[in-house]
Parts: sequence; C-alpha cells; structure tokens
Amino acid sequence: MYSDDDLSVLDIDAELEDPLDRIAPIEDDALPKPDPEEMLLLLTATDVQQRMLATRAFCELQDERAIPRLIVLLADPCALVRVSAAYALGRNPSPDAVEPLITRYHQDWNGYVRKGVVWALGNCRDRRSLKTLTEALKTDISAVRLWAASSLAQMSVLGYEVVVTAVPPLIEGLRRDAIAAIRSNCAWALGELCRELPSNVIYATAIDALIESFAEDEDISVREDAKASMLKVGDARGLQVIEELEQEGFLG
Repeated sequence: MYSDDDLSVLDIDAELEDPLDRIAPIEDDALPKPDPEEMLLLLTATDVQQRMLATRAFCELQDERAIPRLIVLLADPCALVRVSAAYALGRNPSPDAVEPLITRYHQDWNGYVRKGVVWALGNCRDRRSLKTLTEALKTDISAVRLWAASSLAQMSVLGYEVVVTAVPPLIEGLRRDAIAAIRSNCAWALGELCRELPSNVIYATAIDALIESFAEDEDISVREDAKASMLKVGDARGLQVIEELEQEGFLG
C-alpha cells in the first residue's frame, strides 16, 4: 500500500521513542508553558506559523476546548500542522476525534502524519480504530507499522472481543515483519494483550508465537522482548521453555 520511500528521512532506530519527543519544543524549558487562552485563538489563525505554534502547544497542554479546532486542523494544507494536530489529539484524546483521525489516516500521503494519527488512535483507546490500526500494521511503511503495534496493545482495556481481534495481526507481525524493532513491538504488545485473555486457543497461539520468537528470532532484542512478555504473562509453558533453553546455555 505504501512505500518505505514515503518516509525515508525517518530513522527507524529512533522510532521507539515517544512520538512527542520528535516534536521540537515550542518554548525554552526555563519559561512557563504557553498560555492556553492565547493558543486557542491561534489555532484559527490565518498565518501557518501561528497555527503550527498553537498545535505544538497542545502537544503539551491538555484542554478539551482545543479538541474541535484540532480536529479541523487534521485537514490543514500544511503537513507540519497536520502532524502536530494528530499528536495534540493524542495528548488530548476524545471519542469525537476517532473518526476524523481514521479519515485522515486513509487520506494522508505523508508518513509523518499517518504515524502521528496511529499514535493518537492508540491513546484514544476506541474499538472503532481497531480496523485501521490492523491495516496499518499489515500494509504501511515501517515507522507507521512500529507504532501501530504499540497502539494495538492499548486495545487491551476494551474487552475480550477487541483483544482477540488484535492478537492475530500481531502474531503475523512478530513472525513475518522484516524490521526487528517492529517484531519487538509486536512481542511486547502480545504480552500486554495476553494478560487480558483466558487460557484458550487464541491465547495458546500467541504464546506459541512468543516461544518461537524467543527460540528462533535472529535478533537478540526480539528474543529479549518475547522472553519479557512471557515472564510478564506468567504462562507456565512459556516459563518452562525459558528455563530449559537457558539451562542449555541459550542466550535469550
């Protein structure tokens, strides 16, 4: 669906950071935070630099009054404003923002924007975003796939039906994605979701995938994340495999 050239300027090794760390600070740390009243007014400014300043401000500020204006700015002609609006909505999550974020994901050519949207959808923790996050994990460029895996982990609070839908694409990502950082995020996300599952077929399949990655993945960070997830879940079969392999001198 998308080419990795679409986001070639991003450093995938840095993508495990909080996306907000990638937004340049709008003020010196020694100064107070921006005035919310002033920033609310600037969200509708005609000057693009003022709109950008205001959207970045709400990456730090939490104010529900900004949400309707940030939703409008998801369609701003300036990609940098759209990026900041997506991150600001992630910082100010709202059910009202979910459908506009989903629409922006499907319409935007810019990988930075889609990455911000995926991050924001995870923070919204809304079942309506499940299909979009799953699609992003399967088809988007690498930096977006990475954050789609993390966002799917946040679906754990939404109940059994959502969790069991989120697990299969994460298993597929853990087994097949070419990028080790994405496989690691899939392993971590499976650990988060398995904690909410009863001991059934879907749970067992997820544990199988974690065991397989711990034993066979070529990347040590993926193996370590798979191991950490099994330890967190406390699955008896997974713990036994970890113990057996480590007794054999396997460095997981």
